[in-house]
Amino acid sequence: MTTQFSEFSLSAALMARLNANKFEVPTPVQAGCIPPALEGRDVLATAQTGTGKTLGFLIPIVEMMQKNETKGAQALILLPTRELAMQVEKAFMTIRSSQAQTVALVVGGLAERSQLESIRRGAKLIVATPGRLEDYIKRKLVRLDTVKMLVLDEVDRMLDMGFQPAIARIAATLPAERQTLCYSATLEGAVKEVARKYLNNPARIEIGSVLKPAENVELRTFEVDPDKKQELLEHLLGAETGSFLVFVRTKHGADRVTRRLSKSGWSATQIHGDRSQAQRNAALRSFSEGRHRVLVATDVAARGIDVANVAHVINFDMPKVAEDFVHRVGRTGRASAHGVASTFAGPSERGDLRKIERVLAIQMKRFRVRSTELSAA
Repeated sequence: MTTQFSEFSLSAALMARLNANKFEVPTPVQAGCIPPALEGRDVLATAQTGTGKTLGFLIPIVEMMQKNETKGAQALILLPTRELAMQVEKAFMTIRSSQAQTVALVVGGLAERSQLESIRRGAKLIVATPGRLEDYIKRKLVRLDTVKMLVLDEVDRMLDMGFQPAIARIAATLPAERQTLCYSATLEGAVKEVARKYLNNPARIEIGSVLKPAENVELRTFEVDPDKKQELLEHLLGAETGSFLVFVRTKHGADRVTRRLSKSGWSATQIHGDRSQAQRNAALRSFSEGRHRVLVATDVAARGIDVANVAHVINFDMPKVAEDFVHRVGRTGRASAHGVASTFAGPSERGDLRKIERVLAIQMKRFRVRSTELSAA
């Protein structure tokens, strides 16, 4: 296994950028994905968010760009959400080895003008969400016939969000002769289909168990009546230290929980689908900088949230499927820190809870709640 980035045959210019940013030791997903990608092979990787996969595809892209002087876009990265796209754009700017390696961010919810300006000036990399990019293609505002590398990141999420037809139409405009890198948290049905369709004899990289919460996250579940959840949340906020990321099922639920917390004197902010991009960015920033101790989020809005040092994840509403449970819980206990994840379940949700435990082969610590008296079940 490679232990240093210097062991990959990377150009001096890229190595200088990695060193300047203190990237020295590749994560397992980077060590697995980078060598075959540098050789020009297609890659199919299953890895959770937070495993360092972004550098796993950006490093081969930067290397490829150094060797190619062709005009137009040379690489396209498709992702499920604009938050994730913005993070990838930022990471690319950090490690690119020359000012000539320009990037266009193509996402909904932000002004078109600057996006189209970057494309017109000949951006070498396009980082996009499928909906907005497809819109530009239809309006003949972007050409992708020079793309040499396609990255599909968080494919499972993109399919969940209904982007499969858009991905197919975008892929149809790309050169058939290209390299494709595909990243997903799972290889369930539809993802397998996408892999079969777009990848050619890929190198297969599997990091850790695909469906497993991190070992260093303590899993608790509280059996609590729905009308007592808010009281329990506030009890835990008083009893524990550190930041809280609270997952709720609906936008209205997010509004309600946040409003009640603020009323009780807790510093809380929220992100969900009805909030503008500027509001989401502001909420994320104030949470990650510690100005708000609690961030209340819906699942779709939380895709791609990457905030360091979340002490406690609360499943205020039960996740629908085991996979969502893993995604939510994966926001704490990052980079070997200890984390706590608490799931609130009503008496009628016992079966759903057991199903999640069975699928993930886990056993959560059980507590029963009578008012705010907690007792181990």
